[in-house]
Formats: sequence, structure tokens, C-alpha cells
Amino acid sequence: MIETGSSNGAHGQDATGSPAKAGENSLESVHTSSLSEILSNQSISLCISTYQAGKVIIARVDDGVTNTHFRAFKKPMGVTASADRLILGTQGQIFDLRNVPSAAQKIEPEGKHTAAYMPRAVYNTGDIDIHEMAIIEDEVIFVNTRFSCLCRLNSKYSFEPIWKPDFISAYDPRDRCHLNGLAVRDHKVRYVSALGTSDEPGGWRNNKTSGGVVIDILENKIIRDGLSMPHSPRWYADNLWYLESGKGDVVACNPDTGEEILRLNLPGFTRGLDFFDHYAFVGTSQVRETAVFSDLEITRNTPVRESGVWVLDIRTKTVVAFLKFTGGVREIFAVSVLPHAFPDIGSEDENLMLGTFVVPDECLANVATVDQSWKPVEKYFEAGNEHFNSGDLKTAMASYRDALAVDENYLPARYNLGLALLRDGSLAEARNTLNDVVRREAGHFEALYQLGNIAAQESQTQQCIAYFRQALKIRPQFVAAEEALNKALKYASEQPQ
Repeated sequence: MIETGSSNGAHGQDATGSPAKAGENSLESVHTSSLSEILSNQSISLCISTYQAGKVIIARVDDGVTNTHFRAFKKPMGVTASADRLILGTQGQIFDLRNVPSAAQKIEPEGKHTAAYMPRAVYNTGDIDIHEMAIIEDEVIFVNTRFSCLCRLNSKYSFEPIWKPDFISAYDPRDRCHLNGLAVRDHKVRYVSALGTSDEPGGWRNNKTSGGVVIDILENKIIRDGLSMPHSPRWYADNLWYLESGKGDVVACNPDTGEEILRLNLPGFTRGLDFFDHYAFVGTSQVRETAVFSDLEITRNTPVRESGVWVLDIRTKTVVAFLKFTGGVREIFAVSVLPHAFPDIGSEDENLMLGTFVVPDECLANVATVDQSWKPVEKYFEAGNEHFNSGDLKTAMASYRDALAVDENYLPARYNLGLALLRDGSLAEARNTLNDVVRREAGHFEALYQLGNIAAQESQTQQCIAYFRQALKIRPQFVAAEEALNKALKYASEQPQ
């Protein structure tokens, strides 16, 4: 049965916390009920990147229906993930996110999320067109497509090359062979895919229909050639898998003999592959008949191409489920299985982001137990300012008092409480509060100025003049105090002696 998928996060936040632009095409999808059953039964979800839509999508089951939840990033491409870590390559950056279970429990609705991948570090690489990635013994290895090489993530450098094909003579940012995919075998990168073997800038484009290769980097030899735009090599179940994208094919073979174990055609440009148990999850893209994708078998023979994820049972070699995007997403790059049923990436809750702390295990025994209702004094202060600026003085004063209950020496809250009381007409209480500010900080010229204003309202002319002069002695360029002093002096001179 085919069901309409639910989506959320359409106006979520991007990697820097800026709101995504309203009016973007909404993410619309349909899926088979079997997809929800597979994800639910295996307690997994899918992380899907689409550089065309600028989104990372989490496909997860919510009340029996596959929900597509997403976050905005700038040109997200490669994704690699484990239970406790997710690495994402974007335009010019690599995001390192770590699963924080305690944060997951606090995401609304509380208690529903099974994982929360929270940003731990961001590395600036420059625009190197990051493609596929892998985590190997805590190291991050990625394909640097523009410079035609494999790289190791190193905080000292934009990138640290660790391998390039023999046919590439130099590191060149002009994308000579369009190196794009990698496969890990025995805890090492063993296979890579490229769209050509050119050593000229952009030379791979000259034979994209049949110039693609898969390379065994340990043996240092090409083991599959004549391929149409290959992507996503993988080692799984003792076979080499790859996607012959230009034909829309999924292929499994014996790398030693070259014998094909499986070749299955899907209705789209195949790119993005991951496995779980006996299932393969394959991404497909619509691709437009542009210069890059012209003359391909997939564009000639498949007029209606789908964007989505197809699930194969590798035992029966059949398609058993799919997720198809019907709006907003035309191209898929990465598909990665997350071993969590209902995860999230980052959070739109700024307070959760700022109030989540990860420390070494050995520190936990010495961490104080804190009441869950406790908040930093700044939170109460900021809330008070919001209420003050909106004209809700009573609530603002309550927030400032809450801040002072946390830290009675937090003068910004005490001063703003005095301002709120003054604006509310509670002159006596405002005067006492501002006098308290001055007692704690004799040089608080703003409090002195406000005390002058209170004295003026109470017709204490000489007293208000004294306050304004004190404020100006501390801050000679205090324009408001200078104007108030001149006004008070003029008023005093006009009064009968």
C-alpha cells in the first residue's frame, strides 16, 4: 500500500541557526507501507542528503507512517554515521555531530526521540566539493572531488591528502577525474569510484557515458571499467556493490573474478547506498537533461525518473519498499542508515543547544546535582527584557526578580528592575532599587541619571541636579544627563528665591 508521507521542519533552521526561507518548495512524499514496517521492525531511520534542495532529511516512523523531518544546510553532500556520531560534508565545511541521549529526551515532545545528533565541531575545508565520507577508527576520511584525492580530516589543514589515483599527476582544483565514492573493507578504504581516468581539468566529461571506473586502491588497479557514471561503491556481504548511475543500475559483483552477482535497474539516476541486515537502501534522482547528464542511458530510456529511496531485499534481489519525493526534492546524494528509530539532527530549541553539556565520563562523578527547573541568570534577564520591550512590565519585573534570586549581585537585572518600576510609576520602590545599584557600584552613571529623573518627578530640583552632575562626572559625554541637567538648572533659575 502507498501512503502519503508527513513532513515537518519546512521552515526550520540552517546550520548557523538562521531561519530557512519561507516559500521554498515543500517536501512532499509518498511511501509504501512496507517501508514503515521495515524501519519500525529494524528500529532504524534514514539520513538522506539533497544538495539541490539544501536539506538533510531524516526519514523515520511516526505513529506507523514514515515522517520526513529535515534541516537546512548549504549544499549537503556526503554523510557517514554511527550510533553516536554523524559526519556531514557541505559546501566548504564538515560538520561533526555527536549523539547526546540526554538532549534527545528533552526535544519536544519529550521522551519520544531516541537520539539527538548535536553539533560538536565544524571544520572549514574550502570549496573542495566533498563527496562520500567514512569514519574509520575515529578518523574521518572523505573524497575531495575537486582535487581528485582521498583526504583525512585534520584540524590543522583544509584537507590532508592520503591517496590519489596513479593517473592523476598533480593536486588540481579543476576536477580532473571526478573521484566521488569510497568503500571500506577490513577497516580501510579499499575501493573508490571515479567518472573517468583523465589527467586534464574536467577531462572526465569527455566520456561520461562509459569512462567510469572502480579502483582497488590496495592493489592499485582498476577492477571495473567502461562504466556509466559510477557512484557509491560498498563492500557488503562479501561482495563489491556499486551504482552505475548513468544506467540507473544497482550492481553487486565478485571483485576478483568480475562476475556480476546482481544487476537491478531502478527508475532514476542511482546515487547513495547503504545496507542494514538483508536490505539495501538506494537513492535515485530525477536528473535533468543538462550537459552533465545528456546522452546517458537513463535519460534516453527512462523518461519518467523518480527522486527517492528504494529498498531492496538482497536475498530475493527484488524491490520491497520505496520512498518517493513528489515535491521539493529532485536529486539525492547520500543515503545513510541511522541505528535509531526516531532521531533528530541539531535542534531548533536554542535553549537546548546552549544548555547541553558533554563532559568526559570521569568528570560525571563530580558533577553537582542541579534542580531541573534551574536556569542561568541570563535566561531570566533576557526574558525580562523581552517582556519589558513588549510593554508587559509586571511580567518583566517578575523575571528580573527571578534573576536576582539566582544571583543577587547581577546588577543588569537590578538596574532594569528599577527601570521597570519607574516606568510603572512605583517611584519609591524604583528609588530604593536604583539606590541599591549605586551602593553596589558607585560608578553606575545610568542609575544616577534615573535617580535624577525620579527626583525631578518628585519636584526635588536640587537633588535631581546633584544626581545629574554625579552622572556627568563619571560619564562627561552622557548627552541625556547633560540635557536633563540644563533643563533642571533653567527650571531652578526661574523659581522665586
